[in-house]
Amino acid sequence: MLKKTLWGLLALLVLLATAVAINTVRKGSRQLPVEPLAPVAVDATAVAARLAEAVRLQTLSSRDDAQLSADQFKALHALLQERFPRVHATLQREVVGDLSLLYTWKGADQQARPILLMAHQDVVPVAPGTEGDWEVPPFAGEVKDGFIWGRGSWDDKGNLLSQMEAVEMLLASGYQPPRTIYLAYGADEEVGGARGAQQIAALLQQRGVRLDFVLDEGLLVLEGVMPGIAKPTALIGVAEKGYMSVVLKVSATPGHSSMPPPKGTSAIAMMSAALARLEDKQLPAGIRGVAFEMFDTLAPEMSGFARVALSNLWLFGPVVQKQLEGAASTNAMLRTTTALTIVNAGNKENVLPGRAEATVNFRILPGDTKEGVLAHVHSHVADAAPGGKFELVALPGAVDASKVAPTDSAQYRVLNQTIREVFPDALVAPGLMVAGTDSIHYGAISDHIFKFSPIRANAEDLKRFHGTNERLSVANYQDAIRFYHRLIPQVAVLPAQ
Repeated sequence: MLKKTLWGLLALLVLLATAVAINTVRKGSRQLPVEPLAPVAVDATAVAARLAEAVRLQTLSSRDDAQLSADQFKALHALLQERFPRVHATLQREVVGDLSLLYTWKGADQQARPILLMAHQDVVPVAPGTEGDWEVPPFAGEVKDGFIWGRGSWDDKGNLLSQMEAVEMLLASGYQPPRTIYLAYGADEEVGGARGAQQIAALLQQRGVRLDFVLDEGLLVLEGVMPGIAKPTALIGVAEKGYMSVVLKVSATPGHSSMPPPKGTSAIAMMSAALARLEDKQLPAGIRGVAFEMFDTLAPEMSGFARVALSNLWLFGPVVQKQLEGAASTNAMLRTTTALTIVNAGNKENVLPGRAEATVNFRILPGDTKEGVLAHVHSHVADAAPGGKFELVALPGAVDASKVAPTDSAQYRVLNQTIREVFPDALVAPGLMVAGTDSIHYGAISDHIFKFSPIRANAEDLKRFHGTNERLSVANYQDAIRFYHRLIPQVAVLPAQ
């Protein structure tokens, strides 16, 4: 009997191993076969100098002060007009919400659905006290050692000016788009886009515009960042996580610290318990949706056990998920994340405060909702306040996750193809944008919204994003211009929908 059982187990293991092997081999590469594009000539010195000029303008945005840095934004507008004369002689230019820009390049077929390229003019401030840590002053706009240095060179003036450069080159060659092309440049993306992208999208919707293709800043050409993959990996953001901040408030009887109340009943203790529960009981994770498609696309390009495991998630899913949850970047792709960001309580060391407040930020995964997040918070903090009661307030500006752009569409394919042509060494896969972009405001007028920046970045580069020593290599900037120069004619001839 024991012998039969052992033989049965052995047979089962053989069958399992055979199934795993067949499934691994059967998953062939899903990369588009394309011919590398001969690089278009780009004057490196001239284009770098123009981007450096734009970087010198301190276009800082503010959620509360719409006119902060208004003179700098207007100086940027004047610079664009001066440096890109063909663009401004041919395209219609509108100022929306005082400081944001909308350009219309009218196409030959006015019945075809237009396309939209996006970027933003504003930049984040430099963290106070870190100015001296910059190798080049943050707003010097200096070209040095093959890089354009300064705040905004990467995020996001690099995208904005590379689009302008590409359009200027196309106009110089006599190109006329078969369909209308919009360029939209918000002035407040870093603070939510309410005055810029939101108003531009509303204006286009009011005019009855339905966009066939939208491309905004987003995921990158990552080098040495994706575990198990030696080649650069270009991730196309096909969706964007939502955003919600919840303020927790709890009251207790104030008093003298010499006579503290029973354990767990002070305002700080109750708040601490509530926050600990939210940290311990996060919303569920799973390799599903965009994350599943990304790993499914990249699995055949991996080697060793990583390829086997990702090709057989039906068997190795729990192991893979546990590993992914252990890293912040991959954990963010699997769940609605919980981040404890602000805590306020007390103002004197010998006084028990009568009130405590905390803010918790959630980045909402496609499929989850704002209402679901609020219910989750309530369920975990409701009984954390013996003798007290939690008040929950969702801060303004909360948004659900975007729609997921289909990857089996002609729109995704042409973007995929263009990336492969301009970055021939890179693999391409769909991905999830875990941060926010202006393109989330366009969901009502397009089903094909993508978030991708044609910028190469390694692990060291990623630290510069919103950080110290932001820079963009001149060679990479040339490739970004070539990318848009190629993309515009390609996407403009997509089949009519």
